[in-house]
Amino acid sequence: MTQGWKITVIVLAAVGIVSTPLIWLLNSPDAGQMAGASIQAAVAIAALVWALFQHPDHRTEDTAERTGEADARDGGRATTGIRRPQGHGNGSARAEQTGKATATGEGSNANTGIDYS
Repeated sequence: MTQGWKITVIVLAAVGIVSTPLIWLLNSPDAGQMAGASIQAAVAIAALVWALFQHPDHRTEDTAERTGEADARDGGRATTGIRRPQGHGNGSARAEQTGKATATGEGSNANTGIDYS
């Protein structure tokens, strides 16, 4: 389940849970309406619990092993491992026995592991 759908289900479930007591208090329900409102509340609570336990989709599991050499010059960037800009990615990342990365010149950057910048 994507994060957007998870948030949508949680919000709708919360609305269902909150609206049910309001229906009971405002309308003096008869037995059928009370049963319907109880079922509505139970379904909303079940949806909320279900959504809370869903794992996000698209978990990335990045691995870099035995990579070659990389060279960055004059403001370039060299990465022989894994690059996750601004920390994007929600799965595991592993870099082992990565190759040599060399940065030459002003503003150059070299990384042989996991780059979160």
